[in-house]
Amino acid sequence: MEQTPLESFIDYKAETGMQCGSYSIDVPPLEEGQQYRFHFDALKCVGCRCCEVACNEQNNNPADVKWRRVGEMEGGEFPSFLQMLNSMSCNHCIDPECLKGCPTESYIKLDNGIVFHEDESCIGCQYCTWNCPYGVPVFHEERKIVTKCHMCHERLAEGESPACVQACPAGAIEIEVVDVKEWLERDIDENANMPFLPDARITNSTTRYTLPENIPDNLKEMDEHILKPAHSELPLVFMTVLTQISLGGFIALLLGDMMGIFGFDVPNFVMALFVFLPAAIGLPLSALHLGRPGLAITAMKNIKTSWLSREALALGVFTALVMVDVVLYFTQSGGFLRFLLEVITAGIGIYGIYAQSMIYRIPARPSWDRITTNLKFFGSGYVGILLVAFIAKMSGYEDAFTPLVSLGMLGAVAQLFFSYEDIRTLDATKNEYQLQRTKRLLFEEFTSFVKFRFVSIVVGGVLLPLFSMVFIKVVMLSVVSLLLGVLLSFVSELVDRFLFYSTVVPLGMAGGFFVGKQR
Repeated sequence: MEQTPLESFIDYKAETGMQCGSYSIDVPPLEEGQQYRFHFDALKCVGCRCCEVACNEQNNNPADVKWRRVGEMEGGEFPSFLQMLNSMSCNHCIDPECLKGCPTESYIKLDNGIVFHEDESCIGCQYCTWNCPYGVPVFHEERKIVTKCHMCHERLAEGESPACVQACPAGAIEIEVVDVKEWLERDIDENANMPFLPDARITNSTTRYTLPENIPDNLKEMDEHILKPAHSELPLVFMTVLTQISLGGFIALLLGDMMGIFGFDVPNFVMALFVFLPAAIGLPLSALHLGRPGLAITAMKNIKTSWLSREALALGVFTALVMVDVVLYFTQSGGFLRFLLEVITAGIGIYGIYAQSMIYRIPARPSWDRITTNLKFFGSGYVGILLVAFIAKMSGYEDAFTPLVSLGMLGAVAQLFFSYEDIRTLDATKNEYQLQRTKRLLFEEFTSFVKFRFVSIVVGGVLLPLFSMVFIKVVMLSVVSLLLGVLLSFVSELVDRFLFYSTVVPLGMAGGFFVGKQR
C-alpha cells in the first residue's frame, strides 16, 4: 500500500535518527486562570512544511484548506542575511474576534482556552474570515462552511500532542500552559508579536514566539510582490446598495408624508411600492453569499455581540414595516398613525444601515475600518431620493419634484465628497502597508472603474437631475433625463461597492514566495 507523504517522512526520520516532535506531552493539568497555547520557535523551524501536511492529513482537509500555514521572511545584507519562517495556526486568543462577530454563535471558548468552531451551526457567512486579523478561519468549499484549527483537542484529551507538534522534525512547535492574567499584564507585548503579524493586543493572542536576536530593519515578506484583488462578493454588492437606496427613498417618502400634514400632496402607493422593492429584492440576495443559505434565518442569533446579526434583524424588520406602509398607502388609510409608523420604520432602517456599515469597521481590514465606510453606506441613499423624485414626476406630483431632485443632488455631492475622502485618506500612516496596497489595486488594476465612478456620480447624480429641473416644462425630456440619472447613479454605486470589496487588503501573516497568503 502506497504511503502518504507524512508516513514516508516519519519513516525517513526513524531511519536517519532525525529529531521529531513527541507523540505524548507532559503538560501539567490546567489550574484556574490558565489555558493551553502554542509556542513557536523561529530559531528551529527549517521550513519543511511537515506541520501543514500533518494538520491536513489529521483533519482530512483538501490541499487548499490550511489550518496551519508557514510564512517566509528575509532581510539583511550578505553575510549577515536572515531567512525567518513562521508556522501559525489558530492563536486561541483570549478575546477572539471570530467568536464575537459570529452571527450564529458557532464559536466556543472552551474551558481549556481552545477556540472551538461548531460546524453544525455554521451558515458559511465567512464573517469570521474577515474579522480574524490573522486570517485563521478558512472557508471549506466542499462543506460550504468555515473551518479552523482546534488544537487537536481530541488528542490533547488523550495526552497526545497535536499533529503539527508531532510532525515537526525540529521541535519548533510546542504546547504550553499559560496564566492568562500574567500573560496580559506582563508578557504578551514582548512574547506574542512576530514581524508582519498584527498586534497581539487586537485579540490578545496567546501564541508565544521565540525570535532571533538583531532582526534586520529591512526584513520583508517573501510574498510582497504578490498583489491580487480580493473576492468581489457580488451578492453583497447588490444587497448593500439596494437596501441603502431603499432607506434613502423611504426617508424621502417620510418627508413627503410630513409635508402632507401641512396641506401638501401626500405620497402615493406607487412611490411607496418603489421604495419597498429595492429592500425586498436586496435583502434575500445576501443569502447567496452564504455557504448554507437554508440556515440564513439563524444569522439573527447573536444580537448581543455581532453587528451582522443586528443588521439582519434591523433590516428584516425595516423591510417588513415598509411593506405594511405600502399596504396602508394602497388602502389609503392610516393618516397620522401611518406617519408615526413611518417615523419608527425610518429609525429602524437608519440603525440597520449603521449596523451594516459597522460589519466592516474591523481592525483586520484597514481600508474598511474608516469613517468613510459609514458615510458612504448612508450616502448611497441619494439614489433612492432621486428614484422617488422620478416616481413623483411620473405621478404628477409637481410640487414635490423640485425639492426631491434638489435633495437628491445634494446627497450626490455629499457622496462625491465621501468617495474622494475615501481615496485621499489611504495615505494615512496607520496600517500604511495595507492601505498603500489597496491604493495600488485601485490605480493599477481598476483604474477605469475608479474613473467611471467619479464621472458617473457627477453626471448621474448632479448634471442629469439638474437638466431635468431646468427643462421641467418639457415633460418627456425632464422624465428621460432623470430616469437616466437614476440608472447611472445606481450603476455608479454598484461600481463603488465592487471596488470596496475587491481592493481590500487584510492584515495577516507573511506568505510564501510562490503561493502568497494562501487565502
